[in-house]
Amino acid sequence: MDETLTSRDVINNKMRGILDEATDPWGIKVNRVEVKNIIPPDAIKEAMEKQMRAERERREAILIAEGKKQSAILVAEGQKQSAILSAEAQKQSVILAAEAQKEAAIKKAEGEAAAIKAVQDAKAAGIRMVREAGADEAVIRLRSLEALEKVADGQSTKLILPSDLSTLAGIVSTLKEAAK
Repeated sequence: MDETLTSRDVINNKMRGILDEATDPWGIKVNRVEVKNIIPPDAIKEAMEKQMRAERERREAILIAEGKKQSAILVAEGQKQSAILSAEAQKQSVILAAEAQKEAAIKKAEGEAAAIKAVQDAKAAGIRMVREAGADEAVIRLRSLEALEKVADGQSTKLILPSDLSTLAGIVSTLKEAAK
């Protein structure tokens, strides 16, 4: 029946050929034959409707399945991209944190080095000033006595004496001279 409905031109040509053969002896020429309407039996109509319904349902099922497949693919690709971007961001974050930590350590070390250098420069300048002031042995002994005094002033129960007693005697004689 599908072929009958879709091949009307072929049917028209065959019918015209058959009619021409039958009408040629009478001198009649048939130029055109057209099938206008084909009315199939009800059973065939029902079968054709079932077939068309089944075909539509099949196409619908295929379209739904393809839609679900595309949706799943797009969701998976989105999750993949999200995971990749998240991993790259985490990697970049770790790198930046490490670089910041490195810079902080460098700056801290540079600061400590500058502080140590400043202290040493100040000590060197103090020693230079003492030399330029022409400090003699008496000033140095007096300073060492002041240092011993500070040590003895503490809460310690220990007594600190110079390693050689001649230095102690020198300090005492320096004090006598300073007192005069």
